[in-house]
Amino acid sequence: MDAFSALMGGFASALQPATLMWGFAGCLVGTLVGVLPGIGPALTIALLLPLTYHVPASSMFVMFAGIYYGAAYGGSTTSILLNTPGESSTVVTALEGNLMARRGRAGQALATAALGSFVAGTIGTIALTFIAPLVVEWALAFGPAEYFSLMVLSLVAVSAVLGRSVLRGLVSLFAGLLLGMVGVDLQTGQPRFTFGRPELLDGIEVTVAAVGLFAVGEALYLAWQGRQTQSGEVLRVTGSLWMSARDWARSWKAWLRGALFGFPIGALPAGGAELPTLLSYYTEKKLSKHPEEFGQGAIEGVAGPEAANNAAAAGVLMPLLTLGIPTSATAAIMLSAFEGYGIQTGPQLFTSQSSLVWTLIASLYIGNVILLVLNLPLVGLWVKLLKIPPPWLYAGIIVISVAGVYGAGNSVFNVGLLFVFGLMGFLMKRFDFPAAPLIVGLILGPMAEQSLRQALTISQGQWSTFISRPLSASLLLVALGLLVLPRLIRQRNRSR
Repeated sequence: MDAFSALMGGFASALQPATLMWGFAGCLVGTLVGVLPGIGPALTIALLLPLTYHVPASSMFVMFAGIYYGAAYGGSTTSILLNTPGESSTVVTALEGNLMARRGRAGQALATAALGSFVAGTIGTIALTFIAPLVVEWALAFGPAEYFSLMVLSLVAVSAVLGRSVLRGLVSLFAGLLLGMVGVDLQTGQPRFTFGRPELLDGIEVTVAAVGLFAVGEALYLAWQGRQTQSGEVLRVTGSLWMSARDWARSWKAWLRGALFGFPIGALPAGGAELPTLLSYYTEKKLSKHPEEFGQGAIEGVAGPEAANNAAAAGVLMPLLTLGIPTSATAAIMLSAFEGYGIQTGPQLFTSQSSLVWTLIASLYIGNVILLVLNLPLVGLWVKLLKIPPPWLYAGIIVISVAGVYGAGNSVFNVGLLFVFGLMGFLMKRFDFPAAPLIVGLILGPMAEQSLRQALTISQGQWSTFISRPLSASLLLVALGLLVLPRLIRQRNRSR
């Protein structure tokens, strides 16, 4: 009942007119960026990070949550009507959704995607509400050794998951750890890697790095790539947007199964949304009474993966809020937003920032309703957005990034640093190095260093403290498994 009463308090805060307005704005912007190919939630939240200097934390995170959920909703529109997934998690939706649209059933495809997103998003949020406090109770037993091992797990997980190559992920991570050492050493008071610049004594601002890597770098990459890619035909939405009784009968079980795949896999350190959408698709294909329709526009092939995608979005928030582990690029940017407010995610978050957390969770329920109301009636508007010339978008991203960073601190040095990180982000994207591990290393590196020093001080310099404590050893073992097991599985598959 404690979780329920805390959630009611969260609703009381989330339903305040000002907070509700921020949530509505987030849902609207999130759907918009989900519709536009190449403009995802990570880029959008990074672009809005400078607002953290001026907007209260609860309002800002309610908007970020709306953007995150809204992008998961909006991605289906592009996949169905354009056959161009805005996010990797909506690739599977395009398989059957675009074929349904070509058969004149775009309305039904969009409807089952929106309703499935609502059902699964609500189920995932309910699971987050009641499971997260249990995880926090377990994690409150952590000491410095366990915190260090948890941060090692976080760093390894984000490096192994966010990118096609573990090696590239680790290179990005170590670059972030190196940048995290810039500034004054908290133990000795000595400046490190500042090169005599007083602006670097407080370290590199995470906001500047995140906006540079994800917004400026992504805009430069998309502009460079734009000359090579051509957009396809945007299919028209004809007929009714509502589903027949037969469509309902074929969709509702797929929604529930998709939610059961999405939330637990999304909550895993190596989870994400791609695996549950694939599993959902193949499960629906196996269980369907109409397997011959798969490959021709089966409604279950849209309902299940879309449900899994949105349930996974709720699942990704659980390790972020309870343990401070980001398992997606968007979660890494949200972690940097917490850092910008001076809030440390992890087990203490539910006690030190209880009101913020429960307002955020309550806003997810409200956001699901807002998104359901927004998506179907405004589908004509979303289709028209696909006609915006891409160069306008890229130029707008650069201008807003510069204005936001300069307005936050009136620092020309930070603007120069923004473009350094922007160029770095472009090169990393160009050569397939994930940017999220760099941001996570920049944020968690100093925290991991502090926990390491505290643990060694308590144990009088005995490194064995990290493996002699069962919880710490278990976390390090999981981290080792994330590094080694994928490689062993690939080698086994090659030998077969």
